[in-house]
Amino acid sequence: MVESFINYLQYEKNYSPLTLRRYGESLREFEAYFRMKDDGLRWDNIDADIIRDWMGQLMDNGEKATTICCKLSALRSFYRFALARHLVEKDPAHRIQSPHKEKPLPQFVREEEMNRLLDDVEWSDDFEGVRNRAILMTFYETGIRRAELIGLDDGMLDLAQQQLKVTGKRNKQRIIPFGKELKETLQCYLKVRQQEVKSSTVAVFQSRKGERMTQAQVYNVVHEALTLVSSLKKRSPHVLRHTFATAMLNHEAGLESVQKLLGHASLATTEVYTHTTFEQLKRVYEKAHPRADV
Repeated sequence: MVESFINYLQYEKNYSPLTLRRYGESLREFEAYFRMKDDGLRWDNIDADIIRDWMGQLMDNGEKATTICCKLSALRSFYRFALARHLVEKDPAHRIQSPHKEKPLPQFVREEEMNRLLDDVEWSDDFEGVRNRAILMTFYETGIRRAELIGLDDGMLDLAQQQLKVTGKRNKQRIIPFGKELKETLQCYLKVRQQEVKSSTVAVFQSRKGERMTQAQVYNVVHEALTLVSSLKKRSPHVLRHTFATAMLNHEAGLESVQKLLGHASLATTEVYTHTTFEQLKRVYEKAHPRADV
């Protein structure tokens, strides 16, 4: 039955070799479990309790919830296949609830690392050097997404008012303020861009050829820069978005204000960053508790 199912996935559904291997391993692992538990058990007389016992053993063995969910997904697919072909009379897996997946905490660059990157690293004064620092500064000071930065046009940038307009998810527009330092950084970049690049686009951030930058180009700029100051495994533009949110909350910005700046539809999405405000909590404790400084 397992071989028939794997053949079905391979030849009729065109699943990848990696998925075929994972499904096969999960099903054979479960089969070994229930045959060891009771040699009278077969695929067609398994009940939901056996599956739950198996999942419990996986948890006891330290398997992550994500891994267990993948194994359960293979089992569900197998039983749907077997039921449709009348190889079994019931599907014991369809009502099994998946274990709760823990959401990974957002990674962020520490404040002192960002200060080192923007203040201490020697950036070249040619077009790429000035542009790359401006990109990093824009991400860090506004928290915008990579697609929003790429989509910035000159007309969306108001240096006099120190604000920019971005079009986010579901075409929702929002206006984001920024500080004097970013204003000066962007003024410098735009001046160098005008002198050194023959533009063929109205995009704010352009390649040396005068074209709107691509997602890969922006990613590479951020990745290479963060490598200079951070040991994070993930060094992407989205990490800088996390870094912006973390810095704002650690410096006592309200959660709803950060939500609006980030363009989150739900406050619950923004709340994932509150774990990073421990430093603020510590400062409040040390100021308020009568025995904190003893």
